[in-house]
Amino acid sequence: MTPLIRAALLTIAFVQAPMAPAQSALPPQPGMQGYWWYQAPPKPAPDEPASEPEYLAKPAIPPMAELARLPPARIRNLIEAQRDYAATVLTLEAVADFWKLEDFARRKARAFAGVTQIAMLAHPELNSKSANPMVGDARDRMMAQKDALRRQYLRAHGSEFALVMFSRTSCAYCLVQWPILQRFQEETGWQVSRMDLDQRSDLAARFGVEVTPTTMVIRRNSAQRMVIANGVEAYPNLIQTAYNAVRLLSGDIRPEQFLTGAGEEDGFFDALANGPVSAFDPRVIGGDIVSGRRP
Repeated sequence: MTPLIRAALLTIAFVQAPMAPAQSALPPQPGMQGYWWYQAPPKPAPDEPASEPEYLAKPAIPPMAELARLPPARIRNLIEAQRDYAATVLTLEAVADFWKLEDFARRKARAFAGVTQIAMLAHPELNSKSANPMVGDARDRMMAQKDALRRQYLRAHGSEFALVMFSRTSCAYCLVQWPILQRFQEETGWQVSRMDLDQRSDLAARFGVEVTPTTMVIRRNSAQRMVIANGVEAYPNLIQTAYNAVRLLSGDIRPEQFLTGAGEEDGFFDALANGPVSAFDPRVIGGDIVSGRRP
């Protein structure tokens, strides 16, 4: 048999032989799983609702002496459990036990309030009454004293700072804000200017003005400036914000003290009265507080 005839016979035999399944050629091996091994990914199981108990067990209410030692979180959980149990069984005893727990919580809260009042009397620095009296005559005197301190401070810095209001011809609110600024000028002696952005459009980009009226405190011969009002601002708020802005730009207060009013330094409303509260306070070094209240 010639080599050519032998090759033809082998080819015919190979074509007529039955083909084995493709999967039998590669028996599954450990780790051979997934799409490329002809295995479809498993379908996610549907979310099964959490099984609810068929009935609620009666909560164990401890004696009063033990109940008094429980933390508030456990007392709250016990009250909620007893409420659900009482609403389920609707027996006189279960409902009464729930209201007994509620009564205990009420007495506990009143006791805390009583001890709190004693603590406030013993530590007046924790009580706002000394810095914010509620009696009418005392409150009037306090407001007058704060107003005098603000005016005195602003007048002393009038040669160093100025007030600028950015406006437009079409701005109706600017007509309302301008008389308020004129009152500020009369009471503090500051220079107050009005800049029309329709005539000086370059000022909007230079000073970052997006709305009108915008009122800004500007430090003379310096790049320091600060917006104190966007839109119309009432005079009491305007003078208070201007006062704090000047103190901040002058370095007399830190940003954390911006809500501290006139005469409130080192008191209840001073955020830094008892020391630093920010990790970026320069008085905090390696976790130790440097002596001295001012940075």
